[in-house]
Amino acid sequence: MSEVKKLTNNKEVLAYLAAKFPACFSLDGDAKPLKIGIFEELAQRLEDDESVSKTRLRTALRHYTNSWRYLRAMKAGGQRIDLDGNEVGAVEEEHQSHAAEALAESQAAAAERKKKAQAEQRAAAPKRDKTSKPKLTSKPKTAPKRKPKKAPQPKLQAAQGDDLKVGQKVQVKAGKQPVAGEIIERDRNDVVVQLHNGLTVKVATDAIFVAKQE
Repeated sequence: MSEVKKLTNNKEVLAYLAAKFPACFSLDGDAKPLKIGIFEELAQRLEDDESVSKTRLRTALRHYTNSWRYLRAMKAGGQRIDLDGNEVGAVEEEHQSHAAEALAESQAAAAERKKKAQAEQRAAAPKRDKTSKPKLTSKPKTAPKRKPKKAPQPKLQAAQGDDLKVGQKVQVKAGKQPVAGEIIERDRNDVVVQLHNGLTVKVATDAIFVAKQE
């Protein structure tokens, strides 16, 4: 019996998912918003598949939903799909707002990395002889780039663990910005939340925030 080849990186896992679930995942072109809770559905469908672990599957899915083309696809009113391409619900305004902000931050970070790389290349390039003056050429004027407007952020306050309920809309502290989600389960001091990007996370109550009452 031949040994099953393990998928070891995001690129391999996403190519595998696109081939196995073509109505749901794509490697290029327009992406489609995924069903909230898609990871659980994937884990169940691939339960006996030894080529991909749940950890690698979760990492690849996070990479997919953080891609620019996926964030651009998160438009309010657009339909989320399951693994078979069936429409299962619409994207909400709040989810579009968070996706737009995540896209703007990712693009700004990429531009900063590119700028830094260019500066390092210039510093490493051989210096010109100061005695030879380069010819001056006029550059066409370009309009200044407009920075993308950030979506207004709700005022948040730390949640009281005893008051958290299943079905409640909350914000989960993840990275620089809180991510919107809904509580689906309480487990002592931990809370299970379905995030707007389709992932499900288990976090402590001190990572949960709710809208501040004015």
